[in-house]
Amino acid sequence: MTHTPVKLTFEQYLEYDDGTDNRYELCNGELIVMPPESEENGWIADWLRDEFSQFIKRRLVKVNRYELQVLGKRQNRFPDLVVLRSEHLELTKKRQTITLDMSPPQLVVEVVSPYRNQKDDNYKRDYIEKREQYERRGIPEYWIIDPQAQSVTVLLLVNGKYQATEFNGNQRIVSRTFPELKLTAAQILQAG
Repeated sequence: MTHTPVKLTFEQYLEYDDGTDNRYELCNGELIVMPPESEENGWIADWLRDEFSQFIKRRLVKVNRYELQVLGKRQNRFPDLVVLRSEHLELTKKRQTITLDMSPPQLVVEVVSPYRNQKDDNYKRDYIEKREQYERRGIPEYWIIDPQAQSVTVLLLVNGKYQATEFNGNQRIVSRTFPELKLTAAQILQAG
């Protein structure tokens, strides 16, 4: 864990460069090193990128590279997969960060890392903390892929609040943002 000597603002964080390839989350002004993703999470995100790229410009579908500025104790997140809007390509040429003054991405996907129970940090991070932050950020669709529970939860923003639908097995995923998508929960979960 890296601690900065002084509390950073988000603007200072955007200018921070320690000469490493480390990714950081800014938490209460302190830099927290992000661990690398698990192989299973990476496979699922890569597979989904390829599926989305069949009907969306591949340049708009990003795996583990874009960060989102969000509101809360943790001020940025690195989703496993994000589907950008065309305008983001120009706005993020200098740094792959979607800030609060930009439109939210079309879709954010998180693959839940293994957890012991619902009080575990990995569970709380994706199911509770990120859900609240992405909802407040106005992201129209958020998917939680949970290999352990063998489920895909699709959250749609309706009147400022997420409405969740859980998909299992051979149930076809229903996406309001991408209705042309023809995937089942099992296909996504087997990708890992």
